[in-house]
Amino acid sequence: MPRPPNTEFQEWWNKQQKEIHNNLTTTTTSATSASTISSSSTSENPNFLKVEISATDSISSPVNHKDRRNRSRSVRQLSFFCLLKVQQFLHSISSIFASFLSLLRTANRRIADSPPLPHRHSSNSRFYRLIKVLLGVVLILLCFELIAYFKGWHFSPPSLHKAEVLGFVELVYASWLRVRAEYLAPPLQSLSNICIVLFLVQSVDRAVLMLGCFWIKLRGIKPVAVMEYSSKSEDHSLEDFPMVLVQIPMCNEREVYQNSIGAACVQDWPRERMLVQVLDDSDDHEVQQLIKAEVQKWQQRGVRILYRHRLIRTGYKAGNLKSAMNCDYVQDYEFVAIFDADFQPTPDFLKKTIPYFKGNDDLALVQTRWAFVNKDENLLTRLQYINLAFHFEVEQQVNGVFINFFGFNGTAGVWRIKALEDCGGWSERTTVEDMDVAVRAHLCGWKFIFLNDVECLCELPESYEAYKKQQHRWHSGPMQLFRMCFMEIIRSKVSWTKKFNLIFLFFLLRKLILPFYSFTLFCIILPLTMFLPEAHLPAWVVCYVPGFMSLLNILPAPQSFPFIVPYLLFENTMSVTKFNAMITGLFRFQGSYEWVVTKKSGRSSEADLLGLSEKESEVLVNTSMLPRSASDSGLEELNKLNMSKKNGKSKRNRLYRKELTLAFILLTASVRSLLSAQGIHFYFLLFQGITFLIVGLDLIGEQVS
Repeated sequence: MPRPPNTEFQEWWNKQQKEIHNNLTTTTTSATSASTISSSSTSENPNFLKVEISATDSISSPVNHKDRRNRSRSVRQLSFFCLLKVQQFLHSISSIFASFLSLLRTANRRIADSPPLPHRHSSNSRFYRLIKVLLGVVLILLCFELIAYFKGWHFSPPSLHKAEVLGFVELVYASWLRVRAEYLAPPLQSLSNICIVLFLVQSVDRAVLMLGCFWIKLRGIKPVAVMEYSSKSEDHSLEDFPMVLVQIPMCNEREVYQNSIGAACVQDWPRERMLVQVLDDSDDHEVQQLIKAEVQKWQQRGVRILYRHRLIRTGYKAGNLKSAMNCDYVQDYEFVAIFDADFQPTPDFLKKTIPYFKGNDDLALVQTRWAFVNKDENLLTRLQYINLAFHFEVEQQVNGVFINFFGFNGTAGVWRIKALEDCGGWSERTTVEDMDVAVRAHLCGWKFIFLNDVECLCELPESYEAYKKQQHRWHSGPMQLFRMCFMEIIRSKVSWTKKFNLIFLFFLLRKLILPFYSFTLFCIILPLTMFLPEAHLPAWVVCYVPGFMSLLNILPAPQSFPFIVPYLLFENTMSVTKFNAMITGLFRFQGSYEWVVTKKSGRSSEADLLGLSEKESEVLVNTSMLPRSASDSGLEELNKLNMSKKNGKSKRNRLYRKELTLAFILLTASVRSLLSAQGIHFYFLLFQGITFLIVGLDLIGEQVS
């Protein structure tokens, strides 16, 4: 609705113009008389200029009056504008202060609600004790440096070689200077140089991968299928569709089982040529009943789907898949598609992947790219997306095009069953059964294809706790596998280039060296060099090269460019988890063979749910001849069991003591760096310490009470 016109200003303006006109008329008459008198008395009055100036002033006085009034109004407007800006500034300051107080209250609540130390297994580990010892050392060293700073010893340090008599404190500090220069700094500098070399080698590997990706984009290189399926299955004979087994392994997947089962059951593939296996390892009876009811619902709709539950649950996911492949009817099938419980393949997934096996008898695996329904949910999911976008767009695609090998991602892929049997099938010896079977298949001479343009929807962990457990398994398992299959690779009949790729690039450089130098260089060596200045870490190692590598990592996800600095800091923060997992898996420490199911929230995109509902309606139309009583009873049972979903265990945020301890180490080192006026080192230590503090307080990712 338009605002009514404001006439007050127009009335005021007309009144002012009328007064100015009257004043000008009166002033002009007075000025004429004054000029006549002035001209007649010029010779007599030497101060005639004063008269004329007075006359001029009298003429311009109304205008000055108007200017003064306008200036006064302008001053009032300017004052109002300044007050508005001050108010906005104070509001911003108050908002920042309120956010800071909220952060402090949250941190205080997390600390108060945190379980006591004896009940936290991770806090009693050797790794955590070493970090605590390091914290104690840097605090003592900071006290030494503060004393030296206030006494002015940083300008003229005391020396044991001088003739003057030293006091006790001076003697201790002089002895410390000698010990750190002759005994501590040299080995630290050597370790620093080794890590720098590893850092540069790994950076070169990343750069080469990016060049390979650019070459693929420039030349338009991608796998080509011999045939394609049309959108209508009637255009092909039944023999054109090979027998496909679809497996969905799951364990206590209360939140996502419906999405994955529904997406598998609506695949655009002849029902006679497809069988869905729901491999349920749940130990929760309610979840078992929910999944059984869901399977029964699809069975009543005419889908060939089976429910399997193991009584002896050994070997985690590998044991589950191995048990399913031992069924007698599996020999009737040629391919097996595997989807984890949170994956939702599109209805044309099989039509887009199976054709690549035609004419490629040495092809074992077709791997597709992951897409994420919750990549913009919070900062944690955005940072994960950057990593996984680089993994699929660069690592998987380049290795698939130039080497015909990459690690199987454990889901969203189709295997040739003959290749699985040829390499020994699923093995329970590690927690990365997908990587294990891929390495063994590659050693047997089988090839892989990665499809970058075929996506399968899934979800990212939204809480730091779930993400940390996932990363621990992903970095502990490869070290277990490397220790077990090293001699198998050496004895294999593949070429030495493939052996070099497996041992150095695939395992050592990307699974061992990366977490080793990342944690050692930025979380241990850099803080210590602040207290041992004789061992120097160049600024280009601290800032420029990591920044350039982060830029390369973020290129496959250009929309995430604003998060490049948080990504760099968060990756260094995650290095403590990855390093601990790598050491645990390599030396078989306790917890190396621990499998924790990643917690899901059950998110699905609106478009996928709409497509799934349309497919379900088609299935219902095709199965309208089924007995209504059986269908209704199954649905009633499912609805009753679904009511128990809301009664899950309450979640809460927690503290991570290793990250908090490292935060204090880095912040202590930043204080020492400030005393030395080291700009880049100070800012890096400060922001990295703050990042460790935020992660240690569990303030990143999903926030629950």
